[in-house]
Amino acid sequence: MRVMEGGDKQKVAVFDVDGTIFRSSLLIQLVEAMIENGAFPAEAKEEFEDERQKWMDREGDYQTYIDAVVAAFRKHLKGVPYKSLEDASYKVVDVQWKRTYRYTRDLLKDLKEQGYFLLAVSHSPKTVLDKFCPRLGFDKTYGIFYEIGPTEAFTGAVGEEHLIYNKANILKRAVEKENLTLNDSVGVGDTESDIPFLELVAKPICFNPNQKLYRYAKLHDWDVVVERKDVIYEL
Repeated sequence: MRVMEGGDKQKVAVFDVDGTIFRSSLLIQLVEAMIENGAFPAEAKEEFEDERQKWMDREGDYQTYIDAVVAAFRKHLKGVPYKSLEDASYKVVDVQWKRTYRYTRDLLKDLKEQGYFLLAVSHSPKTVLDKFCPRLGFDKTYGIFYEIGPTEAFTGAVGEEHLIYNKANILKRAVEKENLTLNDSVGVGDTESDIPFLELVAKPICFNPNQKLYRYAKLHDWDVVVERKDVIYEL
């Protein structure tokens, strides 16, 4: 951790990752890579294809689609060697790590130059986040940790599940462990699952928000930023 002059605590900026920085979902890309490398059966894709199609046709919502992907991932991960997930993670990140939004990419760079501690909080697997986030300058990454058994294969269980699904608790833990301050803090998220940590920071930014987050943001006078093609709008 960067030591501040005079023992002052370091300011923190906390970011969601999927849909906020990465222009897709690391989990979706990871599942597809696991199917391609044979770690998951080809029919695993059928378990979320209907929801994907409904989302693409704007007849269903994204959360239902991503929930179906998560369910397929957790179902097929049990018994898979850790190395299979690690190899797929490297493949996804090596090819796609630059596929980020310009607004959040530039914001990360600016905050880094200002001395902020950059914290990533995501519901994607920590294995892929640990390869993606450092390339963008993050100091610490929290993601879902899937437990590994004595044979180096996944058990199907999630570690510290009570913590990882509450992003506010994660931010509080990081502030304490890393000697950070929430004074002048910045937070960036895109869905209602980010509201808990956005409520804690001094400057919450709702980036390309879904409808639930957008309504909450307008109610609380939070900044709303939308990036489409090569134009960035502040609403």
